[in-house]
Amino acid sequence: MISTTDFRGGVRLMVDNQPFYIVEFQHVKPGKGGAFVRTKLKSYLSGNVLDRTFRSGERFEEPNLEERTMQFLYATDDAYTFMDTETFEQLTFEKA
Repeated sequence: MISTTDFRGGVRLMVDNQPFYIVEFQHVKPGKGGAFVRTKLKSYLSGNVLDRTFRSGERFEEPNLEERTMQFLYATDDAYTFMDTETFEQLTFEKA
C-alpha cells in the first residue's frame, strides 16, 4: 500500500481501479482543517492527466505492472512489433 506521505514523482498507484503515476504533487497544510495533497496523475491506459486532491494519510494499492527493455522492430498498417532484448521474444501491439 502507498500512503500520501510516500508520494514522489513517478510513483505508481491505483485510483478508481486504474493504474496511474504521479507527474506532480504538492503537500498543503492550511491554517485550519486537515492537510491534503494536490496531484497531477497520468493514466497508463489512456495517457490522460488528472488533477486530484487527496486527504493526508489516504492509502492506495500499487498496480501490478512490469517494465521491460524492448527494441522496436517494425510497424504495419495497424500494429507495432517489439522484441524483448533479454529473451528475444517478439510482441505485437495494435495501434490505438
